[in-house]
Amino acid sequence: MRPDDWHLTEDVEDFLAQAGDFLRSRPALHNTLLTDIERLRTRAANGHSTESTLFGRLESEGKVRAIFYRTPRDRLTLTPLSTEQAGTLAAHLVGLGHSPSGVIADHDTATAFAEAWRQHTGAAPVPFWRAHLYHLGALTPPQPRPEGRGRVEGKQDHERVVRWCREFCANVGESVSIDAIDAGSWADTRFADKHFTFWETPDGTLVSMAGSTSMVAGMVRVDPVFTPAPFRSRGYAGAVTVEVSRAALTAGATDVVLFADPTNPTSNALYQRIGYVHVTDFTGYEFS
Repeated sequence: MRPDDWHLTEDVEDFLAQAGDFLRSRPALHNTLLTDIERLRTRAANGHSTESTLFGRLESEGKVRAIFYRTPRDRLTLTPLSTEQAGTLAAHLVGLGHSPSGVIADHDTATAFAEAWRQHTGAAPVPFWRAHLYHLGALTPPQPRPEGRGRVEGKQDHERVVRWCREFCANVGESVSIDAIDAGSWADTRFADKHFTFWETPDGTLVSMAGSTSMVAGMVRVDPVFTPAPFRSRGYAGAVTVEVSRAALTAGATDVVLFADPTNPTSNALYQRIGYVHVTDFTGYEFS
């Protein structure tokens, strides 16, 4: 594979015109790229600059084989690559003077790229994120079902959503988002364009929350799922996850996915009980 098989652009519309079909071909595996790039496309259409964002597509025999994009945080997000392809991309980016701060991809791709980056630059890769990717099979509501009902977020709930997203980030160690989430900066967070649903007990107490992305290419990602500590181990997280999953299916989603922390056996067991099936693992590395 030659470095010039990679085609780079900062124009999101041009990128989607060339690589959109490839992105949509595997919506579950490409879920983060689909939602992030759609958000960038929407921002560009509304007059916001995306000049700091870099997109790349790998072509051979007239077809797109892989893509990447550099996020506003200067991390690369990649679709699956072979070890050779990851190495060629790393060398190509070094030659062009690009210096991403890290990489996120399926585990094998992220590890191959991180090692190639270390060989070319000497920057040591440090893992900062691991996750299991799950895909919804047959939705199976938990039994017994906790008392209460699902309720879609209203305007009066915004302050609670912001606070619970902060607490969620603290629980999972997402420190950058903790610093960024407040009433004034909410629009720039990764949660701002999510749709939120609560589980509400019969007395009106909100005890759990689940977010979901807008549908892109038939795909909806459930994110985040959060239950405050006093209300855990009562089935509320499972109930609210079922609510947003069912809503996605009702809206016509063909792929409903979510990420789970592999070090949390409780959440992983819960998602599998309600019908989610493990697809693959994802890893993120920062470059020192």
